[in-house]
Amino acid sequence: MHIHFQDPYRAGVSAVHRLDARVKFVLALAFILMVASAPVGAWPIYVLLLSLTLSAAIAAEVGVGFLLRRAALALPFALAALTVIFTTTGPAWLRLPLGPWTVTITYPGLERFASIAVKSWLSVQAAILLSATTEFPALLLAMRAVKVPRLLVAIFGLMWRYLFVLADEARRLMQAREARSADTDGRGGGSVAWRGRVTGGMVGNLFLRGIERGERIYAAMAARGYDGEVRAFPLPRLGGGSLLVLVAGLLLCLSLAILAQLVW
Repeated sequence: MHIHFQDPYRAGVSAVHRLDARVKFVLALAFILMVASAPVGAWPIYVLLLSLTLSAAIAAEVGVGFLLRRAALALPFALAALTVIFTTTGPAWLRLPLGPWTVTITYPGLERFASIAVKSWLSVQAAILLSATTEFPALLLAMRAVKVPRLLVAIFGLMWRYLFVLADEARRLMQAREARSADTDGRGGGSVAWRGRVTGGMVGNLFLRGIERGERIYAAMAARGYDGEVRAFPLPRLGGGSLLVLVAGLLLCLSLAILAQLVW
């Protein structure tokens, strides 16, 4: 079984691809901050923000379906905010008796949870568009250009590269398991408990092998002068078109944030 982490970057020649990475990074951050600051229950604003992300996906020629499929992966993580439907005060929508207690689900709690889920979904869409239209080395350089701390950029870079290291180690472990657990009926193993023990051992083995290989890689990098800094030729100054897009995008985000606060 072959395992790999697919690079989210989608090569293209669209205007979004050609836009300076620094501009895309700043606009993506501004969009995420604006989404996070939107009031609870501002549904017209949410629809407008969704139209912006979908329009950007069409302009970038990455496809609306690609964007929505990738962004859907973030929805299960919104369940971490599920408790707000029980803890937010307001008119009751449903009461559930649980022994001596009664759990009350309120209308404001449902609205708050739905708002958190939608805002998380929209924020992930912006991040997906950024990674799909910007090569990762250019994204790291853009982070350093806007003064993101060097340590944070180094963590991002190493985390991305070490994902492939872990994938390679996992592939080797799975190949070894398949070679040692062949069965005539094609099941390749015993009971569910046996498979659970094998899987647990593989996870621990993967952790240890990943640490050991990571130490070897870092020692090789340090021997070649690596000190945590992303080095490249000096970036050119932003052109007039890039500056115009940056200013227009920031003004749009600011206008939407003000509109949302005034209306809701």
